[in-house]
Amino acid sequence: MVVSVRSKRLDKEVAFLKATAKAYTNIALIKYWGKRDDRLFLPTNSSVSLTLDRFYTETSVEFRSDLPSDQFYLDGKIVNEETEMAKISRFLNLIRDIANEKKFATIQSVNKVPIAAGFASSASGYAALAAAAMKAIGLQTDKKTLSQIARQGSGSACRSVYGGFVEWNKGNREDGSDSFANQILEKEKWDISVLSTLVESQPKEVLSREGMKRTVDTSPFYPGWLATVEQDLAIAKNAIELRDFEMLGEVAERNALKMHATTLGANPPFMYWQSATLQVMEHVQALRASGIQAYFTIDAGPNVKVLCQQKDEQIVYDELKKIPTVKDVYTCHPGPGISYITSND
Repeated sequence: MVVSVRSKRLDKEVAFLKATAKAYTNIALIKYWGKRDDRLFLPTNSSVSLTLDRFYTETSVEFRSDLPSDQFYLDGKIVNEETEMAKISRFLNLIRDIANEKKFATIQSVNKVPIAAGFASSASGYAALAAAAMKAIGLQTDKKTLSQIARQGSGSACRSVYGGFVEWNKGNREDGSDSFANQILEKEKWDISVLSTLVESQPKEVLSREGMKRTVDTSPFYPGWLATVEQDLAIAKNAIELRDFEMLGEVAERNALKMHATTLGANPPFMYWQSATLQVMEHVQALRASGIQAYFTIDAGPNVKVLCQQKDEQIVYDELKKIPTVKDVYTCHPGPGISYITSND
């Protein structure tokens, strides 16, 4: 692997510690939608996100010589589902290969994110797993390399390595060595608000990976997405540099609508929105018409994230809570990147 040359093995006496890492979710302001390489999780376009301070995953990893296979516990319950375990073990194999190590691992993960609801649980999950596993197996690495590794578990996980506003460079090389994330603005530099609006907490019928692939392979609208997303990216980065909230909100909302439009042209077509999703979108547009700067964005799920300025946060929150189909509203702000809680019991 390319990343192996960027990692350094620690001394043997500190190898195989039990490490715990914490990673937060991120919301894509310019969406990642489509892969040019499914195995290496290489995207067709670059993206920009904001790491949030509300939802996170905390994961402990311990490599042990007495295990016949990897063991994964999620929220205290062992995961026996073969497909999920195969994904976890495949990902850990990347790290085992770097370290030239064969030991299996016990993974214990606590997920403070609604799963499969468009709240980016896989982003925080694989970012935390990558960081904890690298440290537990005795490898030290920089954030750039860690983002390359996390990317191969879940594409958006590479962005959760960093706090604040983050860009994921799509890269062009076949080996993925130039596809990684980097921070473009620290979380302290622009305190905007994101109101994560829960309208439906059931698992979605079409998972992100499946939906993405179907869209890339079959949607006649997808070339239009690729033709305009780089312009959206440039506008978003300029808005972040200037701290221009209106510019950022407009391009984020426009970009989200274009992404979801591509799914309607897929074969067979599918939609992540539900009737409640549309109600929130219409409510946000009405707020804006009344003079409140609020904009929506939606990832691959039915729930809506509403961007607003801190001075309008309470007003927007109260208005969203009035919608009958809204189950809950979570107030979020720019959040931190990867942190390590402990490296040994």
